[in-house]
Amino acid sequence: MSAVLTLNAGSSSIKFAVYRAGDTPDLLQAGQVENLGPVARLVLKGDDAREVDIGPADHAAAVRAILQELAPVLDGQAVTGVGHRIVHGGKTFGAPVELTDDVLDQLEAFVPLAPLHQPHNLAAVRAAQQAFPNALQVGCFDTSFHRGHPFVNDTFGLPRRFYDQGVRRYGFHGLSYDYITSCLRRDWPELAGGRVVIAHLGNGASMCAVENGQSVGSTMGFSALDGLPMGTRCGQLDPGVLLYLMGQGMGVDEITRILYQESGLKGLSELSHDMRTLLASDDPKAREAIDYYVFRIRRELGGMAAVLGGLDGVVFCGGIGENAAEIRARVIGGMGFLGLSLDAKANADGATQIGAGPAQVLVIRTDEEQVIARSVVRALNT
Repeated sequence: MSAVLTLNAGSSSIKFAVYRAGDTPDLLQAGQVENLGPVARLVLKGDDAREVDIGPADHAAAVRAILQELAPVLDGQAVTGVGHRIVHGGKTFGAPVELTDDVLDQLEAFVPLAPLHQPHNLAAVRAAQQAFPNALQVGCFDTSFHRGHPFVNDTFGLPRRFYDQGVRRYGFHGLSYDYITSCLRRDWPELAGGRVVIAHLGNGASMCAVENGQSVGSTMGFSALDGLPMGTRCGQLDPGVLLYLMGQGMGVDEITRILYQESGLKGLSELSHDMRTLLASDDPKAREAIDYYVFRIRRELGGMAAVLGGLDGVVFCGGIGENAAEIRARVIGGMGFLGLSLDAKANADGATQIGAGPAQVLVIRTDEEQVIARSVVRALNT
């Protein structure tokens, strides 16, 4: 028997899962390494839930720690494939691909388009190559799900030459949307063939208009900054603001730090990027940050419904979407004109089906790692 490992690397953490390889990958263990740096720790989930302090760790050390902790789970099974979440595939990569040296060189060129994610995604790939030199390394792209957008949902109002150079709306969180649409096809086939808005709400947040399983619109664009406000990212911003900041003498590095690391819920609240902290706070700035977050979701929900020409359902996923009943209630409240209303008890109880109107409202726990594992298994079988 062989096993498949998935790695989802961020700047300060690596989520991982190991599966028994098969037509349908069978989860053996999942977890994550948190707080990469001087005091990293490895958290295992499931029946063997526990935390292990691993001390100073970069991405390479984290992968070694993951392998050490997974040794009893693998029980001699060889890791024959490693799947990686890669945030940006540009206009070049529209499907999972083997991560050869040439491909990695091409992906390096997209680092300026996703500076908060791409460098760490690629660092994890190189660490996995060292740890598993004989395994097939497969990259799965967050941008792939949105390939094939209509031109009007793919372009900006800039001179056409920039579109031809790749300045276009790529959309992100595609692995999450891929998983949710697969759940709809399996469990709600009639809805899967209709018009659905999926709201991936977490530290990163976006919404996607899906028609008959295909992405036709996304709140995110050229980078992972656009659309909804996020934990530390600004969301939609008048480009004139950037010109103003440049006129104030700010350089690219300072503006990048502000937009990616100091904005969103953290910047507005001046308290935290964590929705749980903000919901528990009595600080007026925390409430204002939440108000803006909800307002933007509602505004984009109306826009996505217009893209679709109507609405048959809404699906919440992501850490906030799956767990914050208050946010779901505030987003759906007053949306009866779109056929949306909420079963308050079902919502408070964390049920899957929480709608009470003609348009369905669902909460589905997303699983990006499952999507990655499926892609690796397919690559191994070809």
